[in-house]
Amino acid sequence: MRELQETDISKAILSAYGEKFSDRIVSDVIIVGAGPAGMTAAMCLRQKAIKVTILEKRLAPGGGIWGGGMAMNEAVVQDDALELLDEIGTTHKACDRGLHTVDTVELASGLALKAVQSGATILNLLMAEDVCVRGRRVTGVVANRTMISEALPIDPIALSAKAVIDATGHEAAVVESLRRRRLLNDSDKARKAVEGPMDASSGEAFVVDNAGEIFPGLWVTGMSVCAALGGPRMGPIFGGMLLSGKRVAELICAELAKEN
Repeated sequence: MRELQETDISKAILSAYGEKFSDRIVSDVIIVGAGPAGMTAAMCLRQKAIKVTILEKRLAPGGGIWGGGMAMNEAVVQDDALELLDEIGTTHKACDRGLHTVDTVELASGLALKAVQSGATILNLLMAEDVCVRGRRVTGVVANRTMISEALPIDPIALSAKAVIDATGHEAAVVESLRRRRLLNDSDKARKAVEGPMDASSGEAFVVDNAGEIFPGLWVTGMSVCAALGGPRMGPIFGGMLLSGKRVAELICAELAKEN
């Protein structure tokens, strides 16, 4: 084996990451949160050759998938989502009443791999601490390194996009940034909504039916839909998350097609 120089390793990382990051200053769509809905949305958007960047504040993508139910690494999906599971290449086992179990490690890993291989870029350890707004329209996100923005007075940088998707789950962090800055007025349905208690059946339908644009330029998917609009939570069933990601991608594709 050739002798390795530590500085060569460092230079290779810096060069590759710098090139990747620079290319993502401007995207068609920025997705905040690499959970099941966010990565599914990325995968579906890439099918239309839309430039997609995902920001994930944690080390690993996957969101709440990894823990399954109460740290048991199995999750449930319903019949409606099997087509997406097959597209991802995730195996599943049929149960009763139209339910199927999936290994959460396989599902999270498969989604991440499919999203990246589709051409989306995932930037982990990067969070959206605020939004960019011009003319009452979200035009991008204000990004900073995870754990830096609240710990040290380090200024962030801005990333721009034609559409921003809040896929941050229960936090609805991007929507919350609008609430915090009082940019949601009385006519905006997300102004005072609070996520409801668990109702799996209603929650699964809610995240799909209400995925969409919540504020000009800002879209919601997955559990962010429930958190932003007051829908019920649904626990360790993930079919609705996948279908919600697909739905918001379809809506954004249609909207971007109008602009072109």
